[in-house]
Amino acid sequence: MSENTTPETPGEPDATAGSESTGVTATAATATATAEREVLVDARGVKVHFPIKRGVIFDKTVGYVYAVDGMDLQIRRGETYGLVGESGCGKSTFGRALLQLEELTEGEVDFDGVDLATLKGEALRKQRQHMQMVFQDPLGSLDPRQTVEQLLLEGMRAHNLVKDGGATERLAELLQAVGLPRAALNKYPHEFSGGQRQRVGIARALSVNPTLIVADEPVSALDVSVQAQVINLLEDLQEEFDLTYLVIAHDLAVVRHISDRVGVMYLGALVEEAAADDLYSRPLHPYTRALMSAVPVPDPQVEDTREQILLAGDLPSPANPPSGCRFHTRCPWRQATRCDTERPELRVVQIDGVPPTQRVACHWAEQIASGELQPHEVSIELTDPTDTASDRNDGLFGPASVTEAE
Repeated sequence: MSENTTPETPGEPDATAGSESTGVTATAATATATAEREVLVDARGVKVHFPIKRGVIFDKTVGYVYAVDGMDLQIRRGETYGLVGESGCGKSTFGRALLQLEELTEGEVDFDGVDLATLKGEALRKQRQHMQMVFQDPLGSLDPRQTVEQLLLEGMRAHNLVKDGGATERLAELLQAVGLPRAALNKYPHEFSGGQRQRVGIARALSVNPTLIVADEPVSALDVSVQAQVINLLEDLQEEFDLTYLVIAHDLAVVRHISDRVGVMYLGALVEEAAADDLYSRPLHPYTRALMSAVPVPDPQVEDTREQILLAGDLPSPANPPSGCRFHTRCPWRQATRCDTERPELRVVQIDGVPPTQRVACHWAEQIASGELQPHEVSIELTDPTDTASDRNDGLFGPASVTEAE
């Protein structure tokens, strides 16, 4: 059920500020600077579908899990792009797909002018030197039978970055960069705390001199005090080594602190994208507004009077996604005319004070922002999460793209 104690009233930003050189705000200037950077990663129409198989003797594909279903995303050189969304929306799968750790069902990923989807074998292995990943579980991603020295040397030797016996100083520099003592080289992963293991994982990613680092929930398993240390470390390393980050997280405070731009993901696709300050000051998509309303404000008066949106039901199964807008089954502003049948595109909205860098995948973003459409109660629709394509006869199961849904 949706509850709105105080409907949000759009602010009154100076609509002419962006058109005069003397009135450009700091946020607008930052967004402009970010937009002028060279595009390093260009993902177009990325889809990752996992087959669902059944059978006793012979496996038969009876459906698909639409983990990522039509992602278009650009990451510019030197920026930090934050990707947020609730668990199960496909953000980790998308991060792995960028690095070709998951095979693409469809789409293209251009990395610095190279289409990664066309690379195989040795060509892909060489390209991976320029793109590395920091995994969510630092202990699970580190070989417990290898010392830190062996873990760091493994990647460097694979890419011919060091000869045997000549890496001691390089390894010491890496450990110093991530805040670990030289003595850590001879220790095993289980001898470190969670924050120290994450630092080892970051050092391993840095060891091959990458350009892009995909950080999948880099601080979610750490204590709050350690989270701050790792986040500050990532920022310092970005400046020192000229890195580009894709930070995948569900902690909105972490994403706001570290990101230049933020993309909000829901059930396999982006629903909103904007500069971090723009997104947090004025979210436009109903799902983004619900996420922001869930973040507590340390002021009792503000907390009691601000907009509260409680989403009905759970995230639908990616094996049985809703037709039309993926969010319409939980949306307080749902309209039967288009939401149920037509999948919205990520587009620039025509709202005063909203920059063109803020894009929203909602048919009614302008009407919601103006107050023309008011929220209503959402009735929970019960569905069978095990239902697959073979069990259904309608043609609206899991449209693979915006074009197919239209």
